[in-house]
Amino acid sequence: MKNDPIHGNALTTSLSKGQAYELAQRDGFALSDCPIDDRLLKSYLLNDSAGALVTFEGWVRNHNNKRAVSHLIYYGYEQLAINHGAKLVSQAKSKFDITHAVAIHRIGKLDIGDMAVWIGVTASHRTPAFAACEWLLNAIKADIPVWKQEFYDDDSSLWLSNNG
Repeated sequence: MKNDPIHGNALTTSLSKGQAYELAQRDGFALSDCPIDDRLLKSYLLNDSAGALVTFEGWVRNHNNKRAVSHLIYYGYEQLAINHGAKLVSQAKSKFDITHAVAIHRIGKLDIGDMAVWIGVTASHRTPAFAACEWLLNAIKADIPVWKQEFYDDDSSLWLSNNG
């Protein structure tokens, strides 16, 4: 699955897992073709000025629109996604009274139960942390160049919008 003749390297990243996590720690956003390590990401957010941590985990579920789902494949335009994701995290920091935010999105094949996206936000208080986390999730789904192909138990598949 590493190289798809149609989509080229859209299923993988040029970064190792360690490099992706360093990028997430430094710039606030990364793509990864490896399972998400939410404990490590959470550790990037810990600081003495934060009184609240809000996280979101998006998982692959076994159904959609009354159809049995077998797996998903996420494709991504790596450099554009990384650059734009970092800008969205920066915007969230400007827009909300938060201390930090980190987000990571998977690409490649994901099975049922796999984590597809993780977002964490810290703030002095819970209200801006919740608001920023929700805003960041919606912005990532709307603006990051990642595409989802959903596969069903009957071997058919559909391309879905990032909001679907």
